[in-house]
Amino acid sequence: MNPIAFIRKNILALQPYSTARDDFKGGDISVWLDANESPYSNGVNRYPDPHQRKVKEQVAALFGAPAESIFLGGAGSDEAIDLVYRIFCTPGCDNAVAITPSYGVYRVAADINDIKLREIELDPGFGLPVDRILDSTDSLTKVIWLCSPNNPTGNAFERADMLRIADRFNGMVVIDEAYADFSSRGSMINDIATHPNIIILRTFSKAWGLAGMRCGMAFADPRVIAYFDRVKYPYNMSSLIQQELLRRIAEGTGNHIAETVAERNRVASALACAPCVDTVYPSEANFLLVKVSDPDRIYRLLTDNGVIVRNRSRLPMCDGSLRITIGTPDENTRLINLFSKFER
Repeated sequence: MNPIAFIRKNILALQPYSTARDDFKGGDISVWLDANESPYSNGVNRYPDPHQRKVKEQVAALFGAPAESIFLGGAGSDEAIDLVYRIFCTPGCDNAVAITPSYGVYRVAADINDIKLREIELDPGFGLPVDRILDSTDSLTKVIWLCSPNNPTGNAFERADMLRIADRFNGMVVIDEAYADFSSRGSMINDIATHPNIIILRTFSKAWGLAGMRCGMAFADPRVIAYFDRVKYPYNMSSLIQQELLRRIAEGTGNHIAETVAERNRVASALACAPCVDTVYPSEANFLLVKVSDPDRIYRLLTDNGVIVRNRSRLPMCDGSLRITIGTPDENTRLINLFSKFER
């Protein structure tokens, strides 16, 4: 399957913005008079590397993927989500398919790009409805969005089911792995080699604790990544962010992932015993979806006591549910104590 066949014709013909430093090949330059920058050094007077070469080398080593298969975005995974629509979907014509409930930016980005999004409810128990997803596609469906582990349900889908969708769908399948570091199922980055219509999204916001830096990643067939690089704006990641990413990658995540998983299990067990809790859904992410007896009252109790969670009870299949991020051990204990005080 050739993923280039799914790219919009105008994108295939696009001539990307080219800097003078892209055009220059070889030589040792010490005087930079090509980009109308300030010549007065202050650490950020020069434009950043638009290709983020050094960072991509480290990301490649970190994830075991070729550097040419990596896109880095300066607005978290959201930049990559927007680029998928812009590269593969013709506005006012094409459509995409997503599961629901799931990450809301898939719809927001679809609306911005004038792409109709068809949302397919998960199976009971939040299972992946493979056949219903495939049956909802037509000749104008260019993208299928899958989030695994899924937000807000927390469960991860079977790799075989997602590959079955990729095998049978004549378009791009985007698998959002923002929470994969907390899951026992691992990543599907290696499946890109045999399924070039798969795009994997990752982020430094969650397990790496770098949400304020806004850096996301897309992994795909190098032919697809080449068009990500053509369509993105030239300097989409500042030099300061690139430098800080190199430092943080060298430091690693420490024991934060293991501690978060352990705390997730502790909080799940404790909340399951609270009188106001009906169900604590299994999670492979850094949050729990919890069905409660009175979500609005419990939400107010928490906020009145300085604790904020996400009320997801208006979403499909999430009636009566709160999404609770796993915090520090002290923060989690505070949450548990508040739940225990709420009378059903």
